[in-house]
Amino acid sequence: MFFMWLAVRGLEFQKIAGYFAKANYFWVLAASVFGVLAYWFRAIRWNLLLEPLGYRISNSNSFWTIAFGYLMNLTIPRSGELARSTALFGVEKVPVEKSFGTIILERLVDLVCMFGFLGLTLIFKYSAIVSFYNFVTEENNKTTQAGTGNRLVIAVGMVLLLGILFFIFRKNVEKFAIYRKVVDFGKGIFHGLTSIFKLKQKFRFILLSIAIWMCYYLAAYLVCFALPETSEFTFADGFFIIVVGTLGMMVPASGGIGAFHFALKLGIMALFLSMGKNPEEGAEVGLSYAFISHTMQLVIMIVLGMISIPFLAKARANFGSGD
Repeated sequence: MFFMWLAVRGLEFQKIAGYFAKANYFWVLAASVFGVLAYWFRAIRWNLLLEPLGYRISNSNSFWTIAFGYLMNLTIPRSGELARSTALFGVEKVPVEKSFGTIILERLVDLVCMFGFLGLTLIFKYSAIVSFYNFVTEENNKTTQAGTGNRLVIAVGMVLLLGILFFIFRKNVEKFAIYRKVVDFGKGIFHGLTSIFKLKQKFRFILLSIAIWMCYYLAAYLVCFALPETSEFTFADGFFIIVVGTLGMMVPASGGIGAFHFALKLGIMALFLSMGKNPEEGAEVGLSYAFISHTMQLVIMIVLGMISIPFLAKARANFGSGD
C-alpha cells in the first residue's frame, strides 16, 4: 500500500485510465504467452538441479509446484519459495531442505542473469540509468545515509554477539533436539546449493536460464507495443525496463504490488527524460504500463496458481496410493 501510494501520488487517475482505454491488448496477450513459457522453462531447469541430488521428478509436478509458490507469494512476501518446497515434498517426497537449497541457487543464477541485462543497459542506455539513479536518490540526505550506516553497524554487532554467545554455550545448545534439526536443515540447503557443481547437463542448464530471461524480456518488451507512447521503444529500452521492473519485484511486497508500479513510474520517466520528453508524461505512461504489465503477471499467477491446487492434490493422492 505504501509503494502504491508513492506510485499514484501527484497523478490524476482519469489520465491513467485514458491510457488503458486506447491500449492494444493483443500485445498483452502475446506477452502473457512468454510469461507462461518462463514457468515451463523454470520447471525443466529445476529438474536439472534436483537430478544430482538423486531425484527425478515429472516436469508437470515441477511446473505446478512453481505455480503454487508464485500464488503463495501474493499472500505473504517470499513465502512462495517455502510453499514450493513443501508442495514438491507432497507430490515427489523430495526433502524440503534440499529442494529449498536449489531454489536459493536458482535465485543466485537469476541474479547473475539480471546483472547481464544490467550490463546491456549500461552499454546501451547509460543516460537513462543516470536519470533513474538521480530520481531514486534525489531525496536521500546525509542524515538518512548516517542512519543507514548506524543500522548496519548495529546489525553486524548483533551477529558477532550471537556468534560469541553460541561459541561459549555451544555444548549446552547442542543438547537440544531443535539444534540438530536446524543443523540438518542447513546441511540439506548446502547440498541443494552445491548441486550446480554436479550438473550432468550444464549446457542445457545455461540454455534454459537464457530462455527464462528471454521470456521475461519479451513479456516486458511486448507490453510496450500496447501503448502508443511506448510503442517506439527500442530493444535497448526493453533492457532498461526489465532491469527496473526486476528491481521493483525484488522488494519484499506481496507479488511486487506497488513496488513494481513505483519502479516503472520512475523508470519510464527516466527514459522520457533521456529522450528529451516531458517527465510528467513519462510518469503517467510509466504507471499505465506498470498497471497493464503487472495485471497481466497477476492474472497468470492467480490462474495458474489456482489450477495448480487440484493438480497437486491429485498428484499427492496418486503418490500416496502408490500409483
